[in-house]
Amino acid sequence: MTQIPRRSPSVVMRLDRLGAMHQCRLSFMRQLTRRMAREGWRIWRARFDIDDRGVGRAVYVAQGPERSYALACFAHDLPADQRSDRVIADAWDATFTLCDGIPNEATLDRLQANVPLQEAGRITQSELTLSRANRSARLWDTVIEKLAAGVQPSAKQLTDVGYLMRTTAVYGSGKFGSADRELIADRPEMAAPFQAEMLTVYLIRCFVRDLVNHMAQSVGGPKAVKLDPKIAKTLGIGNSTGLGMAPFVVNHPVLFNNWIAAREEAIARVRSQPAATQDQIDCLRKCLAAARTEAEHWHTSDTEQTSRIATLRSDLAILTDWVDQGAWTRPMPWDALMRDATEHLDAEAQELLASLILEPFPDLVDPLTETMSDTASHDFVFEAGMPVAAAMALLQRSFGWTKDIDWNDKSAIARLWYVSAEKLEPRLGERFDEPIEPYEQPLSPARDAAYALGILANCPPEQPLYAVLADHPKLRGTLQRAQLTGQSPYSEIQDNTISAHMRPIDMLRAKLSFFGATRFDPRSDRWLRISMFAGAPYPEDLSVDGSDRWIYGRADL
Repeated sequence: MTQIPRRSPSVVMRLDRLGAMHQCRLSFMRQLTRRMAREGWRIWRARFDIDDRGVGRAVYVAQGPERSYALACFAHDLPADQRSDRVIADAWDATFTLCDGIPNEATLDRLQANVPLQEAGRITQSELTLSRANRSARLWDTVIEKLAAGVQPSAKQLTDVGYLMRTTAVYGSGKFGSADRELIADRPEMAAPFQAEMLTVYLIRCFVRDLVNHMAQSVGGPKAVKLDPKIAKTLGIGNSTGLGMAPFVVNHPVLFNNWIAAREEAIARVRSQPAATQDQIDCLRKCLAAARTEAEHWHTSDTEQTSRIATLRSDLAILTDWVDQGAWTRPMPWDALMRDATEHLDAEAQELLASLILEPFPDLVDPLTETMSDTASHDFVFEAGMPVAAAMALLQRSFGWTKDIDWNDKSAIARLWYVSAEKLEPRLGERFDEPIEPYEQPLSPARDAAYALGILANCPPEQPLYAVLADHPKLRGTLQRAQLTGQSPYSEIQDNTISAHMRPIDMLRAKLSFFGATRFDPRSDRWLRISMFAGAPYPEDLSVDGSDRWIYGRADL
């Protein structure tokens, strides 16, 4: 039992707090590498039919205890002027699909006819993901030129950028014909969220390393050298993510609750520890030192995030002093450290510390990964006979804070979410500047809840909901959501998602932090770049000892 309670949803579920979250032991990338190492997965390159121009196809196989998965890779010779991170792009440097099993020649031919087309093509239930990537305009040619000439590229330059290729999408869960989540959810290796997508990116990273070495060899011949393994390990896969991901945390409230609840429970368990051992303190100290180094390499052109990073660096110096100067003699020192951070440091440092204190406690934290999926939502049945009073109590629990919002103020409803007809992707528009209100999507639960509370307040407390819905059928979606999330305290964002002041990238960052992403680089308030698997061991180095804290750049922590 924890002595320190979980933090309140009123604190955690604000967008400015969600937009300051960092990866932690529960992140999906780290779950994957721990599993692969623990179960002794065998990962190899099954074929690599790439020509001197970097065009062709390759297959990478990941074999677990019961099943094999294979990444089919298609490399293209894309002119620089066609390279774009935007979702409206129709050509890429490389395209990929993760196969359920090892594809034969006929399957590869079918995939080669479809995967490079992405949305315009189709895959089947035999494929789990669909992805594409572009080369780094800053680094790709430079790295190949250096390696071809027999010298290593600048380690600092590569570390500052962090990747050689950047994905612009990793689709799964039934999109474009891929296997539905339900088809693989009962597999142990796929039970945790987004494991197929994380495996896809992990194998893409292997392909990118091999491709750059191959192209350097093609250019330089006998003079060429391979990328230094130490440099290669620092590189991840970049990713550009935009508004298409933002509504996920609104549309999957129970799943998102389970992620946040697992993290908050882990934090509460650590804060409740009565003392700290020297080994635990040393672990925190090493992870903190690595986090400070990573913060020095974290750069962005976004003015607000640049300011937050500068404050974070200062806060981490203060935190280091606390850790080094013996903050461990106080009762419940982990809680005391968190309380100090809450009082004296900004949200970025508070949330980073919340992640860091989990590192010394794998036995307390790691079992919580089993609670992060959502297996209940599919069995939900709306309780139409629920009394009005009970429904109001559910709504008040998650949305009582909306009483402070004036919904007649245009700034409170300035934006709306709709779906792009061209790419079938979520978009955010300006309600009073664009003729798009007829296409609004139900992605403003706070406004809808406030409206429902207003209607219910004028109904008899004992009246059943079916009687209310007879006169107000538009309330059904909101009331269903209230019942579904009634036992999920972290299911609802406690901010207005259609306000003029809302930053969608806060929702993106919250989700990506659970992926395990680092180096959040906002390009506007609507899309950002990240790095994935930077520091992770490649298959030949995957071991139990080195499969976990690679995120901090040290396999021996």
